[in-house]
Amino acid sequence: MSINEQIKDLMARLPLAEEVWWKLQGSRKTWSSHFKLEGIRAVLPGAVTDVEQLAQPRLQAKKVLVFATLHYWIEQAALIALALRGQGHQLSLVYLPYSDWDKEHSRFDLKRQDLYARDVFKPTESVMKVKSLFRDTIAAQKNPYKSCPPELEAAVKKISAYDTMYTRQVETVDENDPLYQLRLKRNSHAAIALLDLLQAEKPDVLVVPNGTILEMGVAYKVAQFLGIKTVTFEFADQRERIWLAQDAEIMTHETHELWDALGNQPLPAKARQALMDLYAARKNAKAWGSFARQWQATAQQGGNETRNELQLDKRPVALLATNVLGDSLTLGRERISASMAAWILGTLEWFAAHPQAQLLVRVHPGELLTHGTSMLELIQGAFPELPENVRLIAPDDPINTYDLVEIADMGLVYTTTVGLEMAMAGVPVIVAGTTHYACKGFTLDPKDWQEYEALLESVSADPLIHRLNASQTEQAWLYAYLFFFEFSLPFPWHLVWLGEDFKAHPMRFVLNPQGQARYAKTFDYLIGEPLNWRERGLARLDEIELEASRAG
Repeated sequence: MSINEQIKDLMARLPLAEEVWWKLQGSRKTWSSHFKLEGIRAVLPGAVTDVEQLAQPRLQAKKVLVFATLHYWIEQAALIALALRGQGHQLSLVYLPYSDWDKEHSRFDLKRQDLYARDVFKPTESVMKVKSLFRDTIAAQKNPYKSCPPELEAAVKKISAYDTMYTRQVETVDENDPLYQLRLKRNSHAAIALLDLLQAEKPDVLVVPNGTILEMGVAYKVAQFLGIKTVTFEFADQRERIWLAQDAEIMTHETHELWDALGNQPLPAKARQALMDLYAARKNAKAWGSFARQWQATAQQGGNETRNELQLDKRPVALLATNVLGDSLTLGRERISASMAAWILGTLEWFAAHPQAQLLVRVHPGELLTHGTSMLELIQGAFPELPENVRLIAPDDPINTYDLVEIADMGLVYTTTVGLEMAMAGVPVIVAGTTHYACKGFTLDPKDWQEYEALLESVSADPLIHRLNASQTEQAWLYAYLFFFEFSLPFPWHLVWLGEDFKAHPMRFVLNPQGQARYAKTFDYLIGEPLNWRERGLARLDEIELEASRAG
């Protein structure tokens, strides 16, 4: 421990040391910690005034508790809490003042960050309760006799493993790993503090980001253990849209109710055109409309040129599209194998023994933005020399994935949406993981490894027989429309563009009649009002022209 850290540790042990430091110096100097709430500090007084002036009384107001950790999620949660207060509900904002999930914080720094956050949120105390859970977690840490029920302890261990997988971008965890130990400690203390808090507060609903990892995942599990209605939310790459899940983890993308309500119908022409425009942008390395992501780095060059470049012959071609190791969309999604890596290596072994078909392994281009183990390393470690019928396509290879889809006779996926897009092209797709678009009638969904190998055998023997018929392809298009356009809901502020979005849609706009016409239902869903997909119908059809105009 450095001298500076030793001094901090000593000060942290002195009663009221941080409070004295904050009054004498901290509150007067420019805040330089990584834990920053400056993005909302300036707008909170005005937002509170808007809530005081525009909040509507509500006969059936709910007692809502919004919980978050990490400064960027806390900022998002604070604005959501204020907006819900503006809908007439009773609100509590609860947070943990952490700046990082994968680094140890000195107690002195945590206390400073806690005091700083309290100072930032002072203006909001006139309209809602604001509570830091920091001291409660310290109390849990000091009490060796306080523990969670066994069911919650098991959940905390699982979440801590997910945290480690997500951070290291791996699929296995060594419980002696310092990161796992850090996450287990923090999650365990948070679980005890949250259990006490929720039992004391008895909210009608808990609203929490993500709900799968970190202390936010712990909050979800604690609320479910206590039988408290819980709503989890996340943001994808689409502006002015939010994903919500009621009593479920949003990143599992449970779309069964959406599909049961709106599936098995013709796709309206306006919806088809919007989806075609989006799909064309995805294929041609362009952004489109409110979708901010550019899905490919290389424009299409055509299937024939790609086939020649990869030196493929006339044998059937299988395209295996990987996910990024440890990505949140792969955590806990194993179905026919122990892990995604085990599925990929097992598939390679099958093709090595079955040279009658060719295999293309497209390693996810997203690996260029990550620091964890690459699927390239795992594959090359297991197969120093690839079988002659296997081609390995690296994340940075200048090959467009949609050119690979064009030449594929079958698709093999874990959870990536490339599987959905292959089905839209009529390609038979075998799904090996648990993903939202599986079991909807247009994919092949083996229950175990034996059934998976049987499907590999039958589809590779005669891909044409297994190609999707017109009805199945149509349903794949319908599902894609529902997922990309209807599953997300209108929302004014996106986590990534929070500052810009709040300037465009300040609290007074969200709470006035125009904003309420657009967002009120979403805020109702956020506090647990039933989300009836059949009643909503294809709600975005009226917005399609606007979406197209944004595409330019």
